[in-house]
Amino acid sequence: MPLYEVKANFFKSLGHPARIRVLELLRESENNTAPVSHFLDYMEIEPSHLSQHLKVLRKNRVVSSRRDGAHVYYTVTDAGILELLDVALAFLTADPAPKKTTKVLATTGS
Repeated sequence: MPLYEVKANFFKSLGHPARIRVLELLRESENNTAPVSHFLDYMEIEPSHLSQHLKVLRKNRVVSSRRDGAHVYYTVTDAGILELLDVALAFLTADPAPKKTTKVLATTGS
């Protein structure tokens, strides 16, 4: 698969509000890790729908999971994913007015 398709699939995995919310909740959690029950406490979503969203995030290696008894815990796989969300936030909240650039010309003493 070409790299541009891999990138597109990665960004598609972030393309739903529920998945972004999962990542925000993980960011707020200790060690960027939380059980499924934590997401259900803070999100208005059916458990089956949450499961499907978590599956998409796992498939695209955005999160990983581990079972501990009756609980399944999810963790962000790389801090760079959270940094990507920070970049998106900065872009979305930036002043939309175009920035004026000033051209500085070097002068020579000829």
